[in-house]
Amino acid sequence: MPLDARSHLRLARPSRDLAAAERFWTRGLGLAVQYRAEGREPGEHELLMLGWPDADWHLELGRDPAHPVLPRPTEEDLLVLYVDGEVPGETVRGLEENGGRVVASPNPYWNTWGVTVEDPDGYRLVLCRRGWRNG
Repeated sequence: MPLDARSHLRLARPSRDLAAAERFWTRGLGLAVQYRAEGREPGEHELLMLGWPDADWHLELGRDPAHPVLPRPTEEDLLVLYVDGEVPGETVRGLEENGGRVVASPNPYWNTWGVTVEDPDGYRLVLCRRGWRNG
């Protein structure tokens, strides 16, 4: 089966606090929990997979209770969502109310065209006013 534009994308990264991350991504942004694993057996990871039901991508957050890997995001580790219009203020407020923090980007492009919000693990979400094709 060849890879093409409809191939599903999973963005996976560690989380120090899956409950805080879940609040940010579900209550703040509106993603749905697609899958959860509690990691109750030795060697198993706690997993949280988030996304929109019809999306061709999802975000996986994981934690190994026995050997946690702490997130090490930089200012340039971005997940960009193209809004193709004004960024809804209620979305930004919801992200802030659920553990996010609006931050300035070191890249002036994102400050001009969007809002950057740092999640509870320090990774950055950019809500871009531009559309994907003109972004």
